[in-house]
Amino acid sequence: FAFAIVCIGVLVLRYTEPDRPRPFRVPLVWAVGLGGAAACVYVMKGLPTHAWERFGIWLALGLALYFLYGYRHSRLRRA
Repeated sequence: FAFAIVCIGVLVLRYTEPDRPRPFRVPLVWAVGLGGAAACVYVMKGLPTHAWERFGIWLALGLALYFLYGYRHSRLRRA
C-alpha cells in the first residue's frame, strides 16, 4: 500500500514541481511509477478479506493514536 502511494507520489511531484533538484534520474519514470503502482494493486487484490479487515483495524488504531498524540502534544495547544 505504501509503495503504491510512493510510486504515484513520484509521478505527481514530477509534474507539480518540475524545477525541484533531483540527485538522480530514472529513465522512463512514468513507466516505472505506473508499473510499480500497478504491481502493488495486483498483489493487494489477491489478499483475503481477513487481511483487509486486520489492515483496517490497525490503520484506524494507528490514526487514532497519531491524532491523540498530536492533539495532546501540539505547540498551538500550549500557546
